[in-house]
Amino acid sequence: MGTIEVIQADITTLNVDAIVNAANESLLGGGGVDGAIHAAAGPELLEECRKIGGCPTGEARITNGYKLPAKHIIHTVGPIWRGGYKDEIDLLRNAYQNSLKLALNHNVESIAFPNISTGVYGFPKKSAAEIAFRIVREFICKNRYPKKVIFACFDEENYDIYKAKLIG
Repeated sequence: MGTIEVIQADITTLNVDAIVNAANESLLGGGGVDGAIHAAAGPELLEECRKIGGCPTGEARITNGYKLPAKHIIHTVGPIWRGGYKDEIDLLRNAYQNSLKLALNHNVESIAFPNISTGVYGFPKKSAAEIAFRIVREFICKNRYPKKVIFACFDEENYDIYKAKLIG
């Protein structure tokens, strides 16, 4: 069975097999973690993402890590929170599940997730953490990879929420 860690860090600096990018459907960069990952990885990432042609909400795509310490970037599109009546919960579950399936298919031993959809997309942070932990725990109990999952929280509020989920 794999392990789960919670840290407060800039995901672009982590030396793991893959980091997950909370991307938009175009995959062509944006704000927040998406913009930071594109900036740190370099222009080759944008070129590869253009060839992919986008990614629907809840799905995931994988690219090279380029100038990042991570070998791969798994791009997933989380839902924009619209009150919980537009399949947001299922779409967030799918974003985590599909990212983990890509990790498994590419023998990714260590993976770092940001707090998907909790920034400008407005998903309630505690609910998002609950979904993230449930999906990750179920997945790592049943699969060989990934062996280590890190939740890399950029801000203190998410760090405190995720740390509480890890402990309790």
